[in-house]
Amino acid sequence: MKSILVPIEDHGVVEPILETALLMGRLFDSYIEGLAITPDYPVVLPVDIAIGVPSPITPENRLEMARACRERFEAFMVRKQVQRAAAGLAGLGFSWRQDGLMEDAFLGAYGRVFDVTVVGRPDGSNGQTRLSTVEAALFETGHPVLIAPPTVPQSLGETVVIAWNRSTETARAVLGSMPLLEKARRIVVLELEDWGVPGPSAAELVRSLRMRGLQAEAITAPDPNNKPGETILTEAASLGCDLLVKGAYTQSRLRQMFFGGATSHILNNTTIPVLMAH
Repeated sequence: MKSILVPIEDHGVVEPILETALLMGRLFDSYIEGLAITPDYPVVLPVDIAIGVPSPITPENRLEMARACRERFEAFMVRKQVQRAAAGLAGLGFSWRQDGLMEDAFLGAYGRVFDVTVVGRPDGSNGQTRLSTVEAALFETGHPVLIAPPTVPQSLGETVVIAWNRSTETARAVLGSMPLLEKARRIVVLELEDWGVPGPSAAELVRSLRMRGLQAEAITAPDPNNKPGETILTEAASLGCDLLVKGAYTQSRLRQMFFGGATSHILNNTTIPVLMAH
């Protein structure tokens, strides 16, 4: 996790995202880069008001929004005494991408050259990260995405819970979390009764992790109400988890939209950092 991308939007909630990114950055002496992000608004030049055509975002607006994002990001890093990254020098440092305001599609592509992208919890409330931003990172970067909770975590990755449903997506999340697993004090592979897809059991994943020298353990929990997302968060909290690892959207986004799913519930409700991959 030597390179971390943090999309910043000019909205109310950025501190928990930045604090979570910095927690990870300090663990790995990472390079942290900020990027100004926005919904996919069209760029419209001002026109005669009598015509009645609104201008949702002008080039001048975009420059001002990007400037505000940069100021918030850099002020945070300076306040936390993080050094500005210098070319060719390793160690914890930060920088800002010089381009202006970017859309979610750019984030998805640009994130492919970073080890992880850190975003906020997209619960739909005012000032929180947009779901489209999170999904762009999950579906397009090809790398893990760390979901920061709305309150600043005190630690990251000391007790890791892997929500194991045997899926390809979760296997990718486990692989992407390996640097964090190697630093963890405790690793719990959590399996729910009658949940998931056909594949290797939690015990088999534990065996694989132990081959890497990681002291993992397996736990199977009941889910009598068939609410896996809720059960996972409850079990993770009871274990003192400060990092949840989970595959994202084993079911399709459309199915989750109509019928719900563990990914959607966790994205909307988590109070601990979650590392996801698709």
